[in-house]
Amino acid sequence: MLVLPSVLTLNQASGCLAMLLQGLNGQAQSEVIADASALQQFDSSALAVLLACRRACLASGKTFQVRGLSPRLLQLATLYGVASLLGEPG
Repeated sequence: MLVLPSVLTLNQASGCLAMLLQGLNGQAQSEVIADASALQQFDSSALAVLLACRRACLASGKTFQVRGLSPRLLQLATLYGVASLLGEPG
C-alpha cells in the first residue's frame, strides 16, 4: 500500500511522486492501493500525483485505487472530472 503524507501541495508534489513511484516499483501485487486518509492539507497537485501513480500502474499492468479520500479531495476530483479514475465512487 502506498501512503500519502499529511501535506501534499505543489511544493511537495515532485518529491512525493518520486517516493510513491519508488514504492510502486517495489510492489509485486497486481492491485496497488494508495491510502489518502492522512491527507489534510492539499491542492490540485495531490490529484496530479495520484493520476501520475495511476498512469504508472496501468503502464506496468497493475490496477490502481485510492482509499481514504477526504470529502474535500473527492469534491475536487469530481470537479476536475477524475473521481472515477481514482477508484472511489463519485
